[in-house]
Amino acid sequence: MSAKPFSSVWTRERKGGREQGLSRDQIVRAAVELLDAEGLDALSMRKLGARLGAGATSLYWHVANKDELIELVMDEVYATVVLPEEADWREAASVFAYAMRQAVFDHPWSASLIGVVPGLGPNALTAADRLMGAFVRAGFEGIDVDYAMTAVVSYTLGATIPEVAWLSSLKASGKSVSELQAAVDPVVMKLSADRPNLLERYRSYAKDYDPLVARRLAFEFGLTALLDGLGTRLH
Repeated sequence: MSAKPFSSVWTRERKGGREQGLSRDQIVRAAVELLDAEGLDALSMRKLGARLGAGATSLYWHVANKDELIELVMDEVYATVVLPEEADWREAASVFAYAMRQAVFDHPWSASLIGVVPGLGPNALTAADRLMGAFVRAGFEGIDVDYAMTAVVSYTLGATIPEVAWLSSLKASGKSVSELQAAVDPVVMKLSADRPNLLERYRSYAKDYDPLVARRLAFEFGLTALLDGLGTRLH
């Protein structure tokens, strides 16, 4: 049996505009709004059509199916990851990391799609091209360019996606950060009783410890350490 050929909304010719009816941009914006409000499970062509006050025909003029719609909304997420042209590699990597982190915070549903939906849209490819160009101009060569890019992307998403999951759980619990902390702390202290390193760290946290601030600082610490490490590859 032959493999199913790869298909993407970005590989087929876009139909010409219609004098009346919805535009593709309108559909994508409405889909993002729906996803932000209700999450990935809530997205359907029927529900989106109802939100737009349009029938399925208007939607299918622009997208063949829900998978194509998902590709479009994911590239809309990448639209805010704008890297300056001709930036040096540290600036480009930092801008990418913070912008990508914020994009996932703004659209939590995207966390489960990154790495699953190919990033072949113009916004995703432009960000990748500029980040790659910055590493090449800095002196990274050959496969090291790919490794450097992968390190930045992997760190950014690896640090951000669990935090987004935690924030989503916090929201679902209906508790404030301090309320959740107060409920969890005694349990953690008890379970760490025979693990001295962990116990000492938990005890050292001040009463006004803010996990949200701590996570932001931790992201900055890790990113700086990563970029310092990549810098040594150029010397």
